[in-house]
Amino acid sequence: MHAPMRPRLALLLALMAVAFAFGACFDRATAAYHRPGLRPVVFVRHSDDKDSASPQQVHTSLVGQDKMRISWITQGSAPPTVEYGKSSGVYQNSATGNTTSYKYAMYESGDIHEAVIGPLEPNTVYYYRCSSDSAHEFSFKAPPAQLPIKFAIVGDLGQTGWTNSTLQHIAQSNYDILLLPGDLSYADFYQPWWDSFGRLVEPLASQRPWMVTQGNHEIEKMPVIHPHSFTSYNARWRMPFEESGSDNNLYYSFDVAGVHIIMLGSYTDFDPSSAQYKWLQADLGKVDRKRTPWIVVLIHAPWYNSNTAHQGEKESVGMKASMEGLLYQARVDVVFAGHVHAYERFTRVYNGIADACGPVHITIGDGGNREGLAKRYINPTPSISVFREASFGHGQLEVVNATHALWTWHRNDNDEAVEADSTWLTSLSSNPACKL
Repeated sequence: MHAPMRPRLALLLALMAVAFAFGACFDRATAAYHRPGLRPVVFVRHSDDKDSASPQQVHTSLVGQDKMRISWITQGSAPPTVEYGKSSGVYQNSATGNTTSYKYAMYESGDIHEAVIGPLEPNTVYYYRCSSDSAHEFSFKAPPAQLPIKFAIVGDLGQTGWTNSTLQHIAQSNYDILLLPGDLSYADFYQPWWDSFGRLVEPLASQRPWMVTQGNHEIEKMPVIHPHSFTSYNARWRMPFEESGSDNNLYYSFDVAGVHIIMLGSYTDFDPSSAQYKWLQADLGKVDRKRTPWIVVLIHAPWYNSNTAHQGEKESVGMKASMEGLLYQARVDVVFAGHVHAYERFTRVYNGIADACGPVHITIGDGGNREGLAKRYINPTPSISVFREASFGHGQLEVVNATHALWTWHRNDNDEAVEADSTWLTSLSSNPACKL
């Protein structure tokens, strides 16, 4: 058994107190503005109908063009095997992967299993079970191989009543893939919150691929107690970084349908001499706009932001100074960010001014986290800021064809999903004025 034992509870609580004190210092910038509208946190416990070998915290992610990584956790020993097929209860194929675990202070994770399955047929529903557990069957739909495709996009998700509302709305959106620009669980050093988060998102993440990148709340580095960064995130949310030539789970890219998606790391080195910069430069150089006419980038700390929250941070200012030119020269279409707990959409912009060949920047850090909303904005509104509002919600990007995509932002209004902002986007690869 890998679950924390009861005699350790007092020590875990003491560590949690230290962690929250340290976290308050680490995230002291959030104290500069008022965040009303909180809802209670939601802690999802291990189900009583599951034994130590039962799969929990099941989630899926893309690997290459036609494969899927299935990840899950068991509290006891179990085989890292996935059986799957196109009919419920009929598993004609199987794949065996590997098992890992990690320690964080006095916490020891359960067995973290993963297996890559495929090749898969596009737009097809597959049924599967993990660790040969006959009591729990899951299913997912493989994404389409060609346009159109729909992405659900949400950042700074957390685990609150607002998170539940956001997840319910996303579940109703008939999306193909979820993109998350950092700040997942808000565990903030207390590891059982990672387990809770895995259980909270399982109903969605087991059915559609979730592609994520890291935020500041994933760092979880504490002097002396745990001197390493991203331990929990890297162990639990392995993304397909090797397939894109990256040597780090914190930044990677992948193609799906006609879209090239790049996930960057705001909290790892990004200066021109860094491995991430050189990887990004090489990755952008390989993009074939005939195959993938759209390029979408996700970061955590926004490069453009008219909210008073998180102004002047090096992860925003420094990364923008280093990498904005690369994205502009590659004619990236959209850049999504989180971090600021509000929604904001900018016009196409480069180097601080409107530019028809620059990307649209969108802040979508409004998933439902426990810290609440960032309600204070800089006035007057900058001319490049088209729409801004401090409300919880999520976004949808429906890429219709090689030239047009529809972006909509859905506000959580009294638990109803309300479409509050929308715009049609034209791909820069189809704009003659932006040809290089």
